[in-house]
Amino acid sequence: MNTATHTVVIIGGGAAGIATAASMLKRRPGLDIAIVEPSDSHAYQPGWTMVGGGVFDVASTIRPMQSVMPNGVRWVKQAAASFQPENNQVTLADGSALAYDLLIVAPGIRLAWEKIQGLEGTLGKNGVTSNYRADLAPYTWELVQQTRAGRAIFSQPPMPIKCAGAPQKSMYLACDYWRRAGVLGDIDVEFRNAGAVLFGVADYVPALMEYVEKYGIHLELGSNLIAVDGPGQQATFATADGEVTVGFDMLHVVPPQVAPQFLADSPLAAPSGFTDVDQHTMQHVRYPNVFGLGDGGSTPNAKTAAAVRKQAPVVAVNALRQLDGKGPTAGYDGYGSCPLTVERGKIVLAEFAYGGKLAPSFPTWLIDGTKANRLSWMLKADLLPWIYWNGMLKGREWLAGPGGLIAQ
Repeated sequence: MNTATHTVVIIGGGAAGIATAASMLKRRPGLDIAIVEPSDSHAYQPGWTMVGGGVFDVASTIRPMQSVMPNGVRWVKQAAASFQPENNQVTLADGSALAYDLLIVAPGIRLAWEKIQGLEGTLGKNGVTSNYRADLAPYTWELVQQTRAGRAIFSQPPMPIKCAGAPQKSMYLACDYWRRAGVLGDIDVEFRNAGAVLFGVADYVPALMEYVEKYGIHLELGSNLIAVDGPGQQATFATADGEVTVGFDMLHVVPPQVAPQFLADSPLAAPSGFTDVDQHTMQHVRYPNVFGLGDGGSTPNAKTAAAVRKQAPVVAVNALRQLDGKGPTAGYDGYGSCPLTVERGKIVLAEFAYGGKLAPSFPTWLIDGTKANRLSWMLKADLLPWIYWNGMLKGREWLAGPGGLIAQ
């Protein structure tokens, strides 16, 4: 078996892996880093909600993987298969191995479409769509424009999911289009959420409820999608009172989400299946030369690109200190952000840290995140994609420098 050795091996070429590599190289040019990533392309996934709402073109959200790989990094175009942390080694899908001094685990989260019976065979047809896939988000927009009457259902599975606000963002943008087109009154809109609340941070719920009422949305909490009959346009949900089957003309599905299997089966996994890391230092709780971040990490924050933007500098600082034989000094406070697109041109900018503590980036006189705001829309539509491609993935830590270590 061939074994190559690198100072740093990063699993995953998504937002977390690329941003961390770039931040480490900014601090230590010439550092020997290998990134393990099988995909040819890299996507700005927060843009897919906007694709489904007719705001962005899907092509603008995807770039060749080679174009985002930091200069000097070795791209290992393979999938990781297993971890051997006792031997400081990763085995790849082709049977070869990579040895490392330091490992960073950022494989993302797996969309478990198969957990909903009948779903995979009907995605992209029969009125069934999802903004969680780049090839389906344009179909969402097609359905929104075609739907003039009937029932439109938007589902949300149990946590954890990436961007917990995305299921309802899709719905609000659709409702806004239908309202402007004068057909909203002919459409029964349902939001069926497996959770017990509309949104996990209470401070933002009043502003969202205003839009639920404005659009006449029927809210069904504790309602979890378990089966779809595409040709018959029937969806079955598990509720506290048993299973209920309802017809639909449009169904926007958010799939259940789990840790990648190779991670869940490994010694690095927490009971949840995700990388078992300290929620502040992002260092593995059992293997000091292993760090984890992004959607594949066990930290109890919202799984968003904004969280990664804050985590990557923390990992970069602490990982370099670990290489130097020193302890971590940077701390992550659980920051996450969810720009909730409540109508075209307005957003409720939810920003919060661990424990649901509000963590606004701007003074409230400029942007009050608990209210729908036009400036937030400009941030989401114009500024954030640019910051992602030209800042975060290049190791430029605008509004995201590593904080001091949080007191334990």
